[in-house]
Amino acid sequence: MHFLSATLEAYIAENSQQEPDLLTELARETHLKVVHPRMITGHHQGRVLSLLSKIIAPKRILEIGTYTGYSALCLAEGLQKNGKLHTIDINEELFDLQRRYFNKSAFGEKIIQHTGDALGIIPQLDEVFDLVFIDAEKKQYPEYFDVAIKKCASGSVILSDNVLWSGKVVQPLEKGDKATEALLRYNKKISADPRIETVVLPIRDGLTLSRVL
Repeated sequence: MHFLSATLEAYIAENSQQEPDLLTELARETHLKVVHPRMITGHHQGRVLSLLSKIIAPKRILEIGTYTGYSALCLAEGLQKNGKLHTIDINEELFDLQRRYFNKSAFGEKIIQHTGDALGIIPQLDEVFDLVFIDAEKKQYPEYFDVAIKKCASGSVILSDNVLWSGKVVQPLEKGDKATEALLRYNKKISADPRIETVVLPIRDGLTLSRVL
């Protein structure tokens, strides 16, 4: 489901800040060489992530789901001078591609890569995160949130991507559609969680912004 026409989406992108050349290069390589390139964050949402990070000015960022590293580079733009971004991905085959672009950026030394199951890795991180971005296996969103919020303090922000799931969240649930079922459960869960205040933003495939109280 497209929430906006292609013409309007193009207008929005044209009238938003342009992406850095390095991200244009990364997006091009992702589409040429990597499976499921539509998973990349992309220009407009990337600028949203960048601006939110700059507003928050986090010292520590946690990203669950690196893919090729586009969103990590966007989020890193807002890091404090001595800040760090921890990014986790299950696919070890993308590690070298991610690192190559991280090292090309101004944030290479600030970005720490982890490969494996985020649910096992996050509890081992001795950090308090000011900003969390969840964009990995949809069926595990509720579990990702539960483990991540334990690493957050009051005022921390948790962003959750793809929460509208191409509009499937408002369509009859198809039998066996575990991803949509999990997202429905997740959206209901965090909207009622007394530890946070939450708003769903209709950006791209849906982006939820939650602030820890």
